Amino acid sequence: QVQLVESGGGLVQAGGSLRLSCAASGRTFSGYAMAWFRQPPGKEREFVAEIRWSASITQYADSVKGRFTISRDSAKNTVYLQMNSLKPEDTAVYYCAARITALIATIPANYAYWGQGTQVTVSS
Repeated sequence: QVQLVESGGGLVQAGGSLRLSCAASGRTFSGYAMAWFRQPPGKEREFVAEIRWSASITQYADSVKGRFTISRDSAKNTVYLQMNSLKPEDTAVYYCAARITALIATIPANYAYWGQGTQVTVSS
């Protein structure tokens, strides 16, 4: 049974930093890509960043480029999202997800596995 478990969310002031973690278990993730999505209040889920499990290739949404960094620790089966220079508009529930690499990264329906989400709130 595949499980993705996020942690690290919380309340932070604008300009601050948080690091989210996603612990993955239940299968081998080679051939998969891991991504972070977020869902702001009252809005649709949106792509934030992805990393290919086997090649460390990364991709970011324009809104987070230069502020967020996605990385992975293969030994721990864990993916991270380092978030710096946080803004109030980054407030959302953040989800970790996994998809087969060949599928388009930005489409939520392409992801077979999802975590339960972790709340990030940025105060102004």
